[in-house]
Amino acid sequence: MESALPSMGPRMGPRVGPVQVWLLAARPATLPAAIVPVLVGSAAAAAEGHFRPLAFSAALLASMLIQVGTNLANDYSDYFKGADTAARLGPLRVTQSGLLPPETVKRATILVFALAMLLGLYLVSVAGWPIVAIGLACIVAGVLYTGGPWPLGYHGLGDLTCFVFFGFVAVLGTAYLHTETITGLAVVASLPVACLVTAILVVNNLRDIDTDRASGKYTLAVLIGRRATRLEYLLLLAGAYLVPLARALAGASFWWWLPWLTLPLAVAVVRVVLHQQGRALNPALRDTARLHLSFGVLFAASLLLG
Repeated sequence: MESALPSMGPRMGPRVGPVQVWLLAARPATLPAAIVPVLVGSAAAAAEGHFRPLAFSAALLASMLIQVGTNLANDYSDYFKGADTAARLGPLRVTQSGLLPPETVKRATILVFALAMLLGLYLVSVAGWPIVAIGLACIVAGVLYTGGPWPLGYHGLGDLTCFVFFGFVAVLGTAYLHTETITGLAVVASLPVACLVTAILVVNNLRDIDTDRASGKYTLAVLIGRRATRLEYLLLLAGAYLVPLARALAGASFWWWLPWLTLPLAVAVVRVVLHQQGRALNPALRDTARLHLSFGVLFAASLLLG
């Protein structure tokens, strides 16, 4: 289905100040998705006796910049592809609402990614050229999620892209900064992070099934329907909680159970996901992001404690 090109005429958005506009554009509520992989990857490396404080700080800032750049790129691309309309159920988008001109958002996207790449130069000096491939792959994935001639998120590949690049690769890349190798612990540690960051996207796409289908945005949720999408969400959360249990069975320390302290939040959000749809899923989206952050912090702590 061909997406309708949005009107390019002037539109009046809500009256907000410039700082609030750029906060809307950057979407700081999504930053835990960038913070958690760095925390967990660094904790996995530290558990094996490797930790570089300056590399940790630079990686954390670069990861947040890549997340903001991805948000800006999505805002810009979704506008031109017609996915953001007045029927949107999620938070306000600055391009679609007319708060910022498209070219301004495009320039900001380039600037933010450029800053991330500058930090990447330092990280390359620390851990070598593999960091170039990891960083560029994450930036390209962020842009191509909704941009380019064949956007991944519009063809059912958004969930896989999120799992691989914003979970698996992000954790392994961070651990590599400290260890300069790929360890079994880092691979295991990446799995719950990948599951929960993807679960955030799954709730978002479940909420937007009807509007995405109408605009020609064929997310995996659109392709498989609500029931299968809810099952996908359950499987992702189950996968995240099984990893600490598997570590316990493999002989991990007493502290393996720390991430399970978040189980009440998981149960509460699952109830919402199973019984609500449309705008009523916005609280579930917020709480899944909270779950990702709290689980990630406690999982990192369990790794550090052995």
